Amino acid sequence: MKRSTILSLTFVFATVLFSHEIPAQDYNRWSLPEGARMRLGKGNVLDVAWSPDGTRLAVGGSVGIWVYETSTGAEILLLTGHIYKVNAIAFSPDGLTLASGSRDDMVRLWDAATGQEKSTLTGHTYDVEAVAFSLDGTTLASGSRDGTVRLWDVATGQGKSTVIGDGSRDAPWVTSVAFSPDGSTLATASLQDTTVWLWDAATGEEKHTLTGHVGKVRSIAFSPDGMTLASASTESTVRVWDVATGQEKHVLTGHNGWVHSVAFSPDGMTLASGGGGDDKVRLWDVATGQEKSILEGHTSSVRSVAFSPDGSTVTGACGDNTVRVWDVETGHEQSTLTLTGHTREITTVAFSPDGSTLASGGNDRTVRVWDVETGQEKNTLAGHTRTVSSVVFSPDGLTLASASLDSTVRLWDVETGHERYMLTGHTHRVRSVAFSLDGRTLASGSQDETVRLWDVATGQEKNILTGHTRTVWSVGFSPDGLTLASASLDSTVRLWDAATGQEKNTRIEHTGRIYSVAFSPDGATLAITDGGGTVRLWDAATGQDLLSLTDGHESHWSVAFSPNGTTLATGSLRKPVWLWDVATGQDIRTLAGHIDRVYSVVFSPDGTTLASGSYDGTILLWDVSPGAAPLTHAADFDGDGSVDFLDFLQFAAKFGLNWGDSGYDARFDLNGDGTIWYDDWNIFRQSYGRGT
Repeated sequence: MKRSTILSLTFVFATVLFSHEIPAQDYNRWSLPEGARMRLGKGNVLDVAWSPDGTRLAVGGSVGIWVYETSTGAEILLLTGHIYKVNAIAFSPDGLTLASGSRDDMVRLWDAATGQEKSTLTGHTYDVEAVAFSLDGTTLASGSRDGTVRLWDVATGQGKSTVIGDGSRDAPWVTSVAFSPDGSTLATASLQDTTVWLWDAATGEEKHTLTGHVGKVRSIAFSPDGMTLASASTESTVRVWDVATGQEKHVLTGHNGWVHSVAFSPDGMTLASGGGGDDKVRLWDVATGQEKSILEGHTSSVRSVAFSPDGSTVTGACGDNTVRVWDVETGHEQSTLTLTGHTREITTVAFSPDGSTLASGGNDRTVRVWDVETGQEKNTLAGHTRTVSSVVFSPDGLTLASASLDSTVRLWDVETGHERYMLTGHTHRVRSVAFSLDGRTLASGSQDETVRLWDVATGQEKNILTGHTRTVWSVGFSPDGLTLASASLDSTVRLWDAATGQEKNTRIEHTGRIYSVAFSPDGATLAITDGGGTVRLWDAATGQDLLSLTDGHESHWSVAFSPNGTTLATGSLRKPVWLWDVATGQDIRTLAGHIDRVYSVVFSPDGTTLASGSYDGTILLWDVSPGAAPLTHAADFDGDGSVDFLDFLQFAAKFGLNWGDSGYDARFDLNGDGTIWYDDWNIFRQSYGRGT
C-alpha cells in the first residue's frame, strides 16, 4: 500500500507524550463549571473521528469532545455545551466544522479550529445517536431515538426536511446514518429492528429495504465509490450489500457478540469492524469477504472504528477509554491514546488524611489514586472483579480499603499500590467500608445484611453484627471511635458499640430505604439520605429527628459533613451537588457541572475543597473555602443578593420551556434536566425570601 510519509508520521501517536512529562496538565482546568477548581479524568469514550487532513483526532464522550493533535498526541481543545453525553461526532469534508449529536436531543456545529459553537440544531425530541455530512458538506443528517432522521442546512443551521419518523418515542430508534458519496442516497439503520433502509436524499422516497440480519443493526457505512454498503449487527455479523440492487453480497462472521461499528478504507478495498463481545477490531477483504487480520489490545467493547485519511492506519475507540492505532498492512499496534481516569461511572471518592491525595472507585472495577495538586493519576489498583462501591483511607494514610460488588474487601499499600489483604467472608455485594479512629479495625456493610469487623493488621474477621433485614448500604464510625453506625434498605440506622459489637439502645426508624449515613464532626448528629428525596438530621444519642433539609423533590444518595460541621454536602441523582446550612436546614449553594448523577461527595480535611464523583466518569474538585465564591442560590436570577418577586417573575416567564425551545435559558433549569418544570419550581420555592 502506497503511503504518504508525512501523513504516516502524523498518524503515529507518541505514547510518551501521555506520561507525567506533559507540563501542568492544563486540560484538567479546561471548560470547568463555575466554582470548580479541577477535573480529574476525561470521561467516557463513545465515538471517534479523524479530521480530513489527518492532523486531528476528535473523541466524543461523557464530558464533551476532546480534540487531539495527532503528531504529538497533545490535547488541543475541549468542546463543551451539551448537557448530556456526546454520542456521535463527524468532521465536515473540508475539516472546518465538527458536528456532534447528544443525549440532550441536540445537534451542535462547532468551529473545528477554535472550538467555538457555530449553531445549535433543534428539533429532535430524544437522544441523537448519529450524525453524518454529505460529501459536499452542505447538508448534515442526524438520527435519533425519537425515530426520525433529519436533514439540516449546515450554513444556516436550519432544518431542511425529515426523511423518516414522526418524533414519537414509540418509533424505532435510529442508530446510524450515512450519505452515499454522490449525496443521492441516505442509508439509515435502527436498533429496534433488523433492516437497513436506503432513501432518496432529495425526495425522501424509499429506494430499498435491506433484509437479512436477524439481530438489530448498530452501524452502517458506504464504500468510497458508493456501490457497496456495510452493516453491523447485534447478531455478531457484518453484511455487505450491493447498493444498486439491494442484494446481499457477503456475510462476514468471526466476531463473538455485538458488532458496534464498521468503516471502509479510503480505497474501498478493506472493511474494519469493531466488536462488543470479543473486544477486537477485524479487517476484511471487501471483494472476497475474507478476514484479513484481527487487531487486538482493547479490553472492552470497541464502540467506533475509523481509518486515517491515507488508509495506512485504523483506530478503534473503546469502552476501556483508549483509542488504539494499528498499521493496516502489518496489523501491529502503533500507539495508544489513553483518556486519563476511570473508563466507566465513578461510584465513590475519598480524601487522604493530609488532603494531598484522592482515591476513587467505579464501575470499571479499579481504584485510582490522584495527586490533588496536579490532577495527575498516581496509581491504578486493579484486582476487584466487579464494581468498586466504596473506598476509604486509614487514619494514618498508609492503607486504603476498597469494597466491591464482588463480595470482597481489599486492603492496599498506598505508597506502592500493592494489595496487602483480600478480606473474604461476606456472601453478597459489599457496599461500604469505614476505618475505626485508631485504624486497627475496618467495618464493612453488605447486601448479605451483615456488618463485619476486620483486624486491619492481620486481615482476619473479628466480629459479625447481625440485625438488619436488608442490604447494609453505609457504615461509619463516630469521631470518638466508640460507636459504629450502619444504614440499611430496611429503613433503619443501627448504632453499635465499636468495641463489643453489641447494638446500642438508640435505633433510628425511618420511612424509606437509607443509602448514606454520616456523623457530624462532634459526633452529636447523624445525617442520612434515603434516595427518595429526603435528607434528615438526627440526634445520635436519642434518635430524635431534628431537621429535614429538603422537601422530597431531589434524590440524594451521598452525604458528608464539612470538617467544621456547619455545612452538609449531598450528591444528587439529577446531577447537582447541594450544600446545606446545618443550623437552619437551608440550601446555600448548588454546584452544577456534572452531566450525570453524582453518587459520592467528600470534603477535604481542611474544608476548602469538595470532591464529587459522578456517573459521567469524572471527579470535580470544587472550591468551597469561605469567600471563594458567594454562597448565593442559583434562583437569584437578577444577581441582587436576594431571591424575591422580581426573580419569580423571570422564572414564571420561562416556566414550561424545554431544552431547545425558543427562549429557553439554562439558568432557570435549576435541576439541570433540560426542562423548566415543577421540580425547578420546588427548588425556587425553597429559596424564596433568601437574602431579603
